Amino acid sequence: MSKKSSSSSKKGLSDPNLEDKRTKVTVGNAGLENPRGTYYSGAYTSIGYDNSFNLQDFKDNFKVKILSEKPYELVFEMSGIDAPIANAFRRIMISEIPTMAIEKVYIINNTSILQDEVLAHRLGLIPIKVDPRKFNFKLPNKEYTAEDTLIFQLKVKCEKEDGKIINAEALSKHLTWMPTEDQEEMFPDVNDQPRPVEGDIPIMKLRPGQCIDVQCYCEKNIGREHIKWSPVCTASYRLLPVITVDPSVTGDKAKELVNKCPKKVFDIEDDQVVAARPLDCTMCRECIREPEFEKTVKLQRVRDHFIFSIESTGALTSREIFQEALKIFIEKCNIVEESLNKLL
Repeated sequence: MSKKSSSSSKKGLSDPNLEDKRTKVTVGNAGLENPRGTYYSGAYTSIGYDNSFNLQDFKDNFKVKILSEKPYELVFEMSGIDAPIANAFRRIMISEIPTMAIEKVYIINNTSILQDEVLAHRLGLIPIKVDPRKFNFKLPNKEYTAEDTLIFQLKVKCEKEDGKIINAEALSKHLTWMPTEDQEEMFPDVNDQPRPVEGDIPIMKLRPGQCIDVQCYCEKNIGREHIKWSPVCTASYRLLPVITVDPSVTGDKAKELVNKCPKKVFDIEDDQVVAARPLDCTMCRECIREPEFEKTVKLQRVRDHFIFSIESTGALTSREIFQEALKIFIEKCNIVEESLNKLL
């Protein structure tokens, strides 16, 4: 018996199916069962179950486990929390972690076919690789300073020499950092100096004689202000899949069930079908499409077990995004605690 169900028995649980209803969402052909969580402490008082929050239980059940990590991709499990907390964490990663991005573009010369406004917009969406923690937020109506602004120059001219076209395309690698004041001392290591994340991001195609000459001013801000400051391409989560197959599914029926799954989740072991790779399940429901299999295969998701996936733009690594989101989340919790203490 799991830790949760034994805990439920101690609390006086009288319905053996209640724990399953509370902790899992069931997926069927007709739709979802129990999709909404119940958080009210007295929701099950009539059947002798205490649903109140317990801090010690939360500490025992809360876990974070990294499943895979690359410099700009992170997949991890977070269990023991409710959906509102998981979603708050996701939204922080998308919209509240500061980065540096091009905000002002001063057009010196633009003879390409791209309008000035569209050119400025495209430049703003190029992710800049630099540690934003070294800079301050720029105050409105204040002059640019080395502490809050980075300057890049883009100067590209397409020419034809000896029958060959040079600079037929303006790329992000043509953005050159122009250090001001003591900014070079801020980045003694050449590898840490501000630059676009990738050098082959296309800005505009040029024909011979066309040129782009602009100055770009980078500022620090957050994704809530504009998506160009968001450090993630995607930040999403899904609930942990739980798949159970009735032991009666054997022989040809077992092989048929295994072949039905497009993600190859099932294997046959000792003539029994087992969900060998449940994390690969997308809940496409192909395995329960036919009525006979809907009775023998049970698709569920654990309500408090989330699988997060973070894909970074490259401005920050996925691990840095995770760490910064935790700091911001703790800050928010401290603010709430202080406000409650004042009221009390």
